[in-house]
Amino acid sequence: MKLTHYYIHPLLKGHIEKLWAFECEQQVPADDLRVIVPNGLVKIVIPFRNGLKATLKERNIVSPANEVTLIGISDVPSVVVDQFNGPSGTIGIEFSPSGAYRFFNLSLEEIKNRVIPLSEVLGKSAESLQELIANTDHVTGKIKIIQQYLLEQFAMRQGDEIFEYCVRKIIDTQGVIQVGQLEKLTGYSSRWLNIKFHDRIGISPKNLCSIIRFQQIYRSWAKSGFTSFDGVDLYEYYHDQAHFIKDFKRFTGYSPTRFQAHDNDFGRIFYKG
Repeated sequence: MKLTHYYIHPLLKGHIEKLWAFECEQQVPADDLRVIVPNGLVKIVIPFRNGLKATLKERNIVSPANEVTLIGISDVPSVVVDQFNGPSGTIGIEFSPSGAYRFFNLSLEEIKNRVIPLSEVLGKSAESLQELIANTDHVTGKIKIIQQYLLEQFAMRQGDEIFEYCVRKIIDTQGVIQVGQLEKLTGYSSRWLNIKFHDRIGISPKNLCSIIRFQQIYRSWAKSGFTSFDGVDLYEYYHDQAHFIKDFKRFTGYSPTRFQAHDNDFGRIFYKG
């Protein structure tokens, strides 16, 4: 398995967090969990070699080769496998938590925990984009086309400074800030902030805080490869171990003990590099 990170256009930095291509010459081992945990990011994926099948909230979704697919923010785990046996390749664009709303003219709550063709949201322009990408041979060329398209979408919409400020505070505090603190810092009510977050990212600020907190632990595991969560210092992010285990089950589908008994190299690779 190989994951390559690509250059992000300067105007898109801060709004796009990651731009990568995943390539695998052989099928991922059958005993790998292939679990993708929530990371607070809306995504576009483009399978350019083989298709993808995802299981999300007990729904099975197929993204055939060359289909530009939009993945809404998720607060549940998903399992991703290749559509067919054999080599695979996928381009991924992951928008920052405060960045996705600048590219899509809809409430992002509408696509929460959903995987849909980009053409369902952006119509004929997305269909033309898909055709261009399919007719371009090299990964770098495909990425250049998608970035140019995203630049055009980005230029059409204005920013929301209050929303972006709140997201920065959540990330800067690693998810431990309270919504009441955001009220005091901004002067806006929790009701107003919840409406804004549901529209601009797809989930509440409290839910985003939970994902960001969990990511601190999960990212450490993915990068270091420690085999047990028992010795991890949880108390900077969680009240107690029971609180951590509850979130762990929610975001992975497994208890820590069951999870560490399996391989999840596919899910881990997206945190390396």
